Amino acid sequence: MATIITMPRLSDTMTEGTVATWLKKVGDKISEGDILAEIETDKATMEFESFNEGTLLYIGIPEGETAPVDSLLAIIGNEGEDVSALIAGKATPATEEVKPAVAETVAAPEVKKEETTAPASLPKGVIVVTMPRLSDTMTEGTVATWLKKVGDKITEGDILAEIETDKATMEFESFNEGTLLYIGIEEGNTAPVDSLLAIIGPEGTDISGIGENYKTGGSPQAPIATEEAKAAPAEKTAEPIVQEASTDGQRILASPLAKKIASDKGIQLTQVKGSGENGRIVKSDIENFTPQTTAAPATATSAPAKTETVAAAKPFVPAGEVFTEEIKNSQMRKIIAKRLAESLFTAPHYNLVIEVTMDDAMKSRAIINSVPDTKVSFNDMVIKACALALKKHPKINSQWREDAIIINHHVNIGVAVAVEDGLVVPVLRFTDAMSLSQIGGNVRDLAGRAKNKKLLPTEMEGSTFTVSNLGMFGITEFNSIINQPNSAILSVGAIVEKPVVKNGQIVVGNTMMLSLACDHRTIDGATGAQFLQTLKQFIENPVTMLA
Repeated sequence: MATIITMPRLSDTMTEGTVATWLKKVGDKISEGDILAEIETDKATMEFESFNEGTLLYIGIPEGETAPVDSLLAIIGNEGEDVSALIAGKATPATEEVKPAVAETVAAPEVKKEETTAPASLPKGVIVVTMPRLSDTMTEGTVATWLKKVGDKITEGDILAEIETDKATMEFESFNEGTLLYIGIEEGNTAPVDSLLAIIGPEGTDISGIGENYKTGGSPQAPIATEEAKAAPAEKTAEPIVQEASTDGQRILASPLAKKIASDKGIQLTQVKGSGENGRIVKSDIENFTPQTTAAPATATSAPAKTETVAAAKPFVPAGEVFTEEIKNSQMRKIIAKRLAESLFTAPHYNLVIEVTMDDAMKSRAIINSVPDTKVSFNDMVIKACALALKKHPKINSQWREDAIIINHHVNIGVAVAVEDGLVVPVLRFTDAMSLSQIGGNVRDLAGRAKNKKLLPTEMEGSTFTVSNLGMFGITEFNSIINQPNSAILSVGAIVEKPVVKNGQIVVGNTMMLSLACDHRTIDGATGAQFLQTLKQFIENPVTMLA
């Protein structure tokens, strides 16, 4: 029985894809997990694997050609099977992962059958809109503002809501038309990716029960559970565990590499929540997986002892006095905690500190800022010096992988910016090619939008080195945690006026402390020290940055 494979949606903004390379040809045997093709999206070229087994009977989109999402990509079935009817109806294939039982019919009946059975109990024309994944690290989102209300007419391209991710607040537009029939997540509430966000469909459609029965990452729960009870009773008990990582309620979707790593580590895939397309488990999900532990018994056993201690020495508590305050963790704070812990506990950190004389830099900055419409900060000068020093010491501009060290010959410097909920790192791409005034303008623009939560996810990705500056808060010296996957981060302290020795005389001078945190897997101590020496020369003699 033939199965239609359609052009997948591999990113939230993807509307069409280009087949870069076919890795299988017509007639090849296909196993579940085989990579069929490499597909170029609007963001990257990604491998697309098969979730079906059989023979590749037909290729609908040749290499190099572009087609909309859900276009007929390929057909897999039994060797020698006649698929002419399916090919003839390729202009209207349904948006499935087609179930084998459906593929036996000819094109027109197939579409009709899928419209009534694939969504389980959804009325005709009704579309379930789920919480989108708006950044690579997003696992849940908060609805900041609804721009539409129940009963409003929706057209394709309308902005439905503003959604707060772990990095920014972004507008979420509709890819469908109809009437907004239901809102599943109220303003201010947080829900996991793929949770029911809204329902759109024809005006007056009865959708009672859909919102209550909707299952994260899937479709209405009750009808599917009934079908599975009849068709696959052996898998019934496993379904509640895997529903977040499964697209059809009957099997777990995971990439071959993720399966191998899970097997090596002894991790049950049923316990892992997938972050890939349709809840597919990918490599990063396995690497970031932490088994859940139950702390209840320990708490229960320790509670009596705690009660006795308090009873023995009970402090005086004034009436109405409150000693604690609970603040709900924002998405940004959760991600910051996760990423920094991963960095500190996986990368062997060490720190190198150097003192830089800033007298000439202060004079140079005053001259530069005397030019009309020009404003350069000391931080801009440090960023420019870092970019030039990284070109001379490319090993600092690297990242660690298990099989190799990646040396980046482009310089993209991330600039740590403090915002209300924590910290974000917008990226200056090709910083080494920017002038001081360009760096200053870009940093001000990115920092301003970061504080207003208007940065795009792409503006916070791809850094090769990071600069963190607390000098404006009077901090003279500090050590930072490396911003993975970078190999180093520079901590910039305040400029301090103090007695210094010059030519054997004690004079008043201005100095600044720089601390470089390095990943010892990629950067040896001597390499880091040489980088700091070069950086010191550039900052102390700004004219050399023009050479």
